[in-house]
Amino acid sequence: MRKLSYLFFAVYGIVALSACQSNQEKAEPAVESAQINTPNTITLTTAQLNNMELKWEKPKQQAIAEKLMLKGKIDVPPQNLVSVSAPLGGYLKASHLLPGMHVKKGERLATLEDKLFVDMQEEYLSQNIKLSLLGMDSERQKALYAQKAASEKTMQEAVSAYQQQVVLVNALKEKLRLINIDTKRLKPETISRSIDIYSPIDGYVSNVQTNVGKYVQPSDVLFELVNPSDIHLNLTVYEKDIPRLHIGQNVSTYSNNDTTKKYPAQIILIGKDVSAERFVEVHCHFERYDNQLLPGMYMNAHVELDGIQGLVVPNDAIQRFEGREYVFARRSNQQFEMLEIKRIANNGQSSSLSSPQLNPNLEIVTKGAYTLLMKLKNTEAE
Repeated sequence: MRKLSYLFFAVYGIVALSACQSNQEKAEPAVESAQINTPNTITLTTAQLNNMELKWEKPKQQAIAEKLMLKGKIDVPPQNLVSVSAPLGGYLKASHLLPGMHVKKGERLATLEDKLFVDMQEEYLSQNIKLSLLGMDSERQKALYAQKAASEKTMQEAVSAYQQQVVLVNALKEKLRLINIDTKRLKPETISRSIDIYSPIDGYVSNVQTNVGKYVQPSDVLFELVNPSDIHLNLTVYEKDIPRLHIGQNVSTYSNNDTTKKYPAQIILIGKDVSAERFVEVHCHFERYDNQLLPGMYMNAHVELDGIQGLVVPNDAIQRFEGREYVFARRSNQQFEMLEIKRIANNGQSSSLSSPQLNPNLEIVTKGAYTLLMKLKNTEAE
């Protein structure tokens, strides 16, 4: 019986020891499961690491050119934007202009007619005839006065009447010049009820504000013309970005209507005044004019900024969480640490980073960083 008891306890001990070892082996995977060593560190199991298909690489020390995205509108200086009006008013008889049309300096823009034009020509011709008579009378009175055949007063009155008539005729002549009537060619048989309006510049029609048959006042603007020789883009730039801009910098611009068509330009002037909204005006000159660019049109632009040296990683490596940006550094085969970083520059594909914890020998996760972030934060929540 004793031998049987000893045998029983021996077998029981072996079975218990075996069960304990088996339980330990089963518990080992739990020890290998993801655990947090620090609030920003995560350790993965071999299975998790294989499933995530992570990739990592060392950051590159280089300079990347950043694109600064801006908005603005097309503008022209006052001397290049011309408003055409009818100085004395009248009815618009004819015009062929449409917005976008090119006009040459001296080209006829419109024809107006009015009774006033006839009256002015009639008065000029009548007063010019009277001027000739008063001129002859003035000369005659001067001759008579020299011969003591006329009083000085009579001579002076004749000269004064002639001079007053000269003033009147010259004033009428200038009024006729306002409506483009050449007094040298004006004769009784050439009196006309219509006048022509001509283009004062070589440029494009930007706006037509009247129609045939309408009566226009002297203050009304009939057409607006643009001289494209100095058309430019006026950009609004935040005060903080001004130090990174300089005259001669290249700018690529495009309209909201067609983002694929680019209009190259260069910075020609950087404003010195800061608005209440902390904006500064930056003026750019187009390399070539396009008649689709109209004053007042809103445009988008991006400026190639000078490169900034730093540790560069792909943008996929950078993750944003609660208003801050992070990358994951590989500390060992299965352990990764989340590091807070600050972007120095971003060209749309890569970013230059700044962080005291970064160095060129550190391996940064470039694929699967978002999965690491979600697993880290979900594990913290648990």
